[in-house]
Amino acid sequence: MKIREIVELLGAKVLCCEEDLDNEVTSACASDMMSDVLAFVKDQAVLVTGLANPQVVRTALMMDIRCVVYVRGKNPDSLSVELARQKGIVLLSCDKRMFPACGILYDAGLKGGDLAV
Repeated sequence: MKIREIVELLGAKVLCCEEDLDNEVTSACASDMMSDVLAFVKDQAVLVTGLANPQVVRTALMMDIRCVVYVRGKNPDSLSVELARQKGIVLLSCDKRMFPACGILYDAGLKGGDLAV
């Protein structure tokens, strides 16, 4: 799925890296606990979260996450946006809650990835 499709499906606002909206993503994970995200296998993924601090972008960098979707209308601080811009991680914000956002993405064909073993 292209990140552009996620923007349309969730009615999301693009916060940075608009030039990367045609990048493909193959899986997704959702969590507000970055330790859980670290257990997720890195693979061109999307992270859906309500946590809006710089650790989210740093975790995304470590896990090869290409796109972060902030739910519940959350927006990251300027440090997070600048770091994501430098590293080419698309940041999106939508007003949906986490569960419905994940359901919409799942119904559209984006699947959950495997856990690291």
